Amino acid sequence: MKGGSDTGRESCYIPPVPVADFVSACPPMLSAADQVSAEEEKAMAAFHVMTGASESFARPVVNRIGIADVFDALKRGYEDFMEKPSHYVFLCLMYPIAGVFLTLWTSGANLLPMVFPLMAGFVLIGPIAAIGLYEISRRREAGLDASWTLALDVRHSPALPSIVAVGLMLCGLFVVWLVTAQTLYSNLLGEVFPRSMADFFRQVFGTSEGMQLIIWGNLIGFVFALVVLAMTVITFPLLLDRDVGAVAAVTASIRATVLNPVPVLLWGLIVAALLVIGTIPVFAGLALVIPILGHATWHLYRKLIAREVTA
Repeated sequence: MKGGSDTGRESCYIPPVPVADFVSACPPMLSAADQVSAEEEKAMAAFHVMTGASESFARPVVNRIGIADVFDALKRGYEDFMEKPSHYVFLCLMYPIAGVFLTLWTSGANLLPMVFPLMAGFVLIGPIAAIGLYEISRRREAGLDASWTLALDVRHSPALPSIVAVGLMLCGLFVVWLVTAQTLYSNLLGEVFPRSMADFFRQVFGTSEGMQLIIWGNLIGFVFALVVLAMTVITFPLLLDRDVGAVAAVTASIRATVLNPVPVLLWGLIVAALLVIGTIPVFAGLALVIPILGHATWHLYRKLIAREVTA
């Protein structure tokens, strides 16, 4: 300490910061041209999801089919399944396990009224669950290796963004269905859910409100199933086969349903009946039903949509 003027004071030296270090610490600023380019890329990605790889809106040719074609598609699906049944059963064991898990979870959470809507909801999200099976049938048809592990090759499809978009739409419909079912139950039977299976069956089958629940629940569920059937009967196989975009694929599915109402409705009834049969033995039957229906859907797509003409 030197001199009175320095008493009680400490000097502090702050070294200068190089300008280069200061600039490198700051995030890079995008130019106006770069920002416009990024926005264009986002717009092009969204456009690709909607319309596919083509610059114009695709409109696949829809064929007129008969009832015999529906059963032939089911037969071909069974043949695909029998090609390597043990592999396909292993691939689809996740669905029965998921069904049992959902049932146990809802029972433990005192949500017994939601068990049936959850089981019925498999019809709404079934097309998503069978995407890998469509890929296996596509590869078998083309003479390629159809091992079950190649079902995951769907993730390399150029139409994956469109597939994800349609899948999210189906998940949204599934959630709307569950909310609708719960609202219907609450309006008819009250907000308090039954605490036992016996109380639940007594409410549903032993009261007039319960009979209204059965009637209206099935009618509303039929409408949901009909909408999903029309929008997705061939949507996912078409996207795997051709990158036409989500809008074009869903539109083609609706046009196929309108042109072939009886065969498509018959197909929907077959799917619903087989799924119900598959859920009866503690969901174990789904391990057989889902792969057969998945393969059959691919062959139904081949009958409903004309093959692409290549120059």
